[in-house]
Amino acid sequence: EVQLVESGGGLVQAGGSLRLSCALSGFTDNDYCIGWFRQAPGKERKGLSCITISDGSTFYVDSVKDRFVVSIDNAKKMVYLEMHSLKPEDTAVYYCAASPSVFIGGSPVWSMFGYWGQGTQVTVSS
Repeated sequence: EVQLVESGGGLVQAGGSLRLSCALSGFTDNDYCIGWFRQAPGKERKGLSCITISDGSTFYVDSVKDRFVVSIDNAKKMVYLEMHSLKPEDTAVYYCAASPSVFIGGSPVWSMFGYWGQGTQVTVSS
């Protein structure tokens, strides 16, 4: 059974940094992309980045590509999201999720992410 468990959320001041972790288990092959999403209060959940298990290829949406870094440690079965220069508008519940490694026009297909973690709260104070 595929499982993803996030950790590392918390309260941070604007301008600060935070690293989220996503522990992976139950994957039977490497043809997956592990994505990070966030959902702010009253807003839709949005995809932020994705990293492939097979070769570590990454994708970022424009709004975070200069501040967030996604990485994978296959030996530890961990995916990380380092967030820098955090802003109050980054406040949200952050989720990691898994999808078959499918890209269209170089972008992951966000609707294909079917395995989800429970989420971790990130709050950025001004």
